[in-house]
Formats: sequence, structure tokens, C-alpha cells
Amino acid sequence: MHSQRPVASRLFARSGGTLVALLLGAVLLAGCGNVKTEGEYPDPDPRGGKPSPYGKADSIFGEGGLSFGTGSRRRDADEGGGGGIGVNSFLWRASLDTVAFMPVASADPFGGVIITDWYAMPEAPDERFKINVYILGRSLRADGVKVAVFRQVQGQAGEWQDAGVPVQTASSIEDSILTRARQLRFDTMQQ
Repeated sequence: MHSQRPVASRLFARSGGTLVALLLGAVLLAGCGNVKTEGEYPDPDPRGGKPSPYGKADSIFGEGGLSFGTGSRRRDADEGGGGGIGVNSFLWRASLDTVAFMPVASADPFGGVIITDWYAMPEAPDERFKINVYILGRSLRADGVKVAVFRQVQGQAGEWQDAGVPVQTASSIEDSILTRARQLRFDTMQQ
């Protein structure tokens, strides 16, 4: 048998615990409005003897914090480390531009690795290539990029077999990447 209480009071009785918890949470949250943050406390040792526990801490994201390509700091322009990626941004962009004619299987801007899928040129469909590009640091240097080139030829039965690649092929691609990276850096410095 139903009680003769109004609908609103029955709903409140069912959800009373939830309502009390919400009200308590709101009161506690409102009480946090005048709490000081660490940056508002004075330095306990103004003489500079011991480092302050309230001083500015180093960030794991670097001096300026995490950037998503919106910053235009001069240091980033000089080093090519902007854009929030873990490697030199000029080498990264130049590498992508250089291997753009091939399908990219994987690209990791934080680790600096670009792996292409197999690509057969239209004029030689029985031969295919794959390129791995490794960007080795945050500075634009000649030894900052390493390229590995793989080649396969198609056998009589249609299976792909590994084949040799001339040593200068990887060096030529590295030179193309470095030339493009220097061009990108120069263009950025002119702006």
C-alpha cells in the first residue's frame, strides 16, 4: 500500500543520501576559494642559502612548458625543437617531405622514427623499396639523421626476395633531408 506522502517527499526519501552527498561536496568545494597556492607563500630563506621548497621547480617538459606549435620563441627557431615534438622539427619536417612519395606506415615524432611501407615505382613494378628514417637529436646537425634503405625484387614465382642497395643511396637521402631541413630553417629565420 502506498503512503499518502507527496511525490516530492518520496523522491527525496529515495535520493536523500545522494542529495546530502552533493550538498556536502558543494560546501567543501566552496570552502576552498581562499586557500593559498605555493606560489603565494613567501620564500622561507630570502638569503638564498638553501633552495626553497616553494621555489620554481624544473618541468619535465622543459623551460617553457609543453608547446603545441603555437610558440615562437627564438630558442626554438635556432634549435628547431619547437612544436612539442621530441626531435629537431626541421629534420622531422624535411624527412616527411623527402619520403612523401612513399606510403608512411609509422611516424613517431617523439622518438624521431619514420617507417615507410613498401613502394614499387611504376616504371619498375618488380622492384620495391622501404625506407626507415631515424632523427637522432634536437639539433640540426649533419649526424642528426640516419636512413636505412631496404630493397626487394620479385622472383619468377612472384615471391619477394631481399636484394642489395648501393651504400650511397642512404647517404643521398640523408643529404636530401639535411638540405631541405636547412632550407626550412632559413625560411623560418627570414620571417
